[in-house]
Amino acid sequence: MQVREYELVTLTADDYDSVRALWEAANLSIRPNGRDSAEQFARQLAGGTQTAIGARAGELLVGVVVATHDGRKGWINRLAVHPDFRRRGIGQALIAEAERVLHAQGIHIIGVLIEDWNTASLALFEKTGYTRHSGIVYFTKRDSPDV
Repeated sequence: MQVREYELVTLTADDYDSVRALWEAANLSIRPNGRDSAEQFARQLAGGTQTAIGARAGELLVGVVVATHDGRKGWINRLAVHPDFRRRGIGQALIAEAERVLHAQGIHIIGVLIEDWNTASLALFEKTGYTRHSGIVYFTKRDSPDV
């Protein structure tokens, strides 16, 4: 049995600065003046349909994932692992915990959107049992570039 060098924890709005720093270290595209602001992060967590899960190595946040749902379908969002802690199973553990959280909320269909250039994430989700669908085109309509 492999001993984890980290523990999985549920994050709160108070963890925002650590989450944002991790997203930046992992080169995630973020909108700190819009949907990824501290205020929006807190609002989203308070809404009851979003759970932020972290992986901590001591006091350091080394991984994060956000599990959300709309009541019928769940989504795994914003998965990030600090570059110094990759290839240690943290991403897989975060996915498994997000799935556990969503299943406990009665959600049994889980999706993830991954940009096509992100080959590491594509491989990780395929490795963890997700099926890639072809022929799906993603559209958005935004009120501003920050949302």
